[in-house]
Amino acid sequence: MRIGLVCPYNMTKGGGVQECVRALQLGLTKKGHYVKIITPLPRENNIEDEPSIIYIGRARDFKSPFATVGQISASLNSKTLEEVLELEQFDILHFHEPWVPIVSRQILTRSTAKNIATFHAKLPDTMMSKTIEKVITPYTKSIMKYLDGLTAVSDAAAEYVTSLTDESIQIIPNGIDLSMFKVTNKQRGSTDKTILYIGRLERRKGVKHLIKAFYELSTYDDRVRLVIAGDGPDRTKLEQFVEMYELQSRVSFAGYVNEQEKCRLLGEADVFCSPALYGESFGIVLLEALAQQIPIVAGNNPGYVAVMQELGEVSIVNPKDTEEFGRRLHLLLHNKELRKIWKQWAASYVKQFDYDKVVTDYEQYYKRILKS
Repeated sequence: MRIGLVCPYNMTKGGGVQECVRALQLGLTKKGHYVKIITPLPRENNIEDEPSIIYIGRARDFKSPFATVGQISASLNSKTLEEVLELEQFDILHFHEPWVPIVSRQILTRSTAKNIATFHAKLPDTMMSKTIEKVITPYTKSIMKYLDGLTAVSDAAAEYVTSLTDESIQIIPNGIDLSMFKVTNKQRGSTDKTILYIGRLERRKGVKHLIKAFYELSTYDDRVRLVIAGDGPDRTKLEQFVEMYELQSRVSFAGYVNEQEKCRLLGEADVFCSPALYGESFGIVLLEALAQQIPIVAGNNPGYVAVMQELGEVSIVNPKDTEEFGRRLHLLLHNKELRKIWKQWAASYVKQFDYDKVVTDYEQYYKRILKS
């Protein structure tokens, strides 16, 4: 198959959608398909040519309601686009987040291929998001007629598009490269237990509630510490929060961490905690913890609930119930039998999210759409 993967976000920067697109490009190419990524050209002038990427149009950054920096195509020469499509002769065009203006719509209206969409994000349940939804809904409806197949990474991600169509939506989860995450035997002199958070420091991530729960936990467990990795607009407030509870000796802020540092921190953690309140469609960071067989405590938002099935249900907690939150952290830190069962379950459960399987699921879906 000749496949084009359309991404509205800056492919030179990190992000869940970009990682998925690159993994699909690599995995489908290994399977013998011809695969190109199609994306707007970022404003930066130091972009290196990549044979797998076709840049069309120009773009500028915008802040999406998901705290993601996206790209709006600012201009696109229709003749150039038509020349690209004529040259490439794609069998499949796969649009990721097609509701993001405007490159996907420009390609869809000219495409002669089978067009597939994947919805990755869940609109946060806030008044601002309701306003944004009213604005983007007419735009999104206008492209639905061009799509031959619809997929989403979870039921939570499918929620918005379900309200716009009666067509079936195939759920194909996000994935990770399991080979990147190795289970390690922790080697450290201290017998303290470590709780780890990795993510942006912003209100919807619920870190304030994690600090409160950690304070509750620390009143009866004096051999535990909390590491908060990541940065964001709430960092100063959270550091002040730690001072207010007099937890400075037991809570540390690691700041932004790269992939290598993230893997190291995961390898040293006894429990991984992500108490996000809303706005999560999936939770790749949970998969990364599962891949290293680290017990998890996670917020009860729909995206995380979709990931933490089976034994993973024991991980789900209401972050605002800080007393119960603290007890759940204590349980997964210290119950040796539960931790043993968890590690065995995680090793098996996470295999369904390996990119090899995710790529195969998309490949099979493409073939089904081509036959329809």
